[in-house]
Amino acid sequence: MTKREDMAALRARTDVHFNCAQSVIVPFAEELGLTREQAYDLALDFGGGMGRGLTCGALVGALMVMGGLKLPQKRRLALIDQFREENGAVNCRDLVAACLERGEPKKQNCDKLVAQCVDWLCRETGLN
Repeated sequence: MTKREDMAALRARTDVHFNCAQSVIVPFAEELGLTREQAYDLALDFGGGMGRGLTCGALVGALMVMGGLKLPQKRRLALIDQFREENGAVNCRDLVAACLERGEPKKQNCDKLVAQCVDWLCRETGLN
C-alpha cells in the first residue's frame, strides 16, 4: 500500500477517528521509528488546529514527519510557504471558513489538505 492509499484508508475509517495530523504522520510511522499507535498518540492533540483553529493539523503532521526524518529547516519552511500560497492560509479556522464559504464540505476540504501534505512528503522524501 502506498502512503497515499494508507492515508485515504485512515480518513475513510468510521470505527476510529484519525485527525488531520494523525492521517499524515501514521503512514510514515515506520520510517520515523515509531509504531502506528505511537504515531497516532503523538499527533493526538494536533487536529483541528490543536483543537483551537490554529495551525492546520495536516501541515503540523507534515512538519513532524519532516523533522523526524531530519529534513533541513529550509525545506520545512518552504512547505509552510507553499501550503499558504496554495491554500490561502495555514490556520485551520481560516481554511475551514474558506471551504464553507465556497460551499465545500469540511471533511472533503480537510481530506484534500491531508492528501496535499502526504503527496508533498512523498515527493520531497522519495518515500511512496
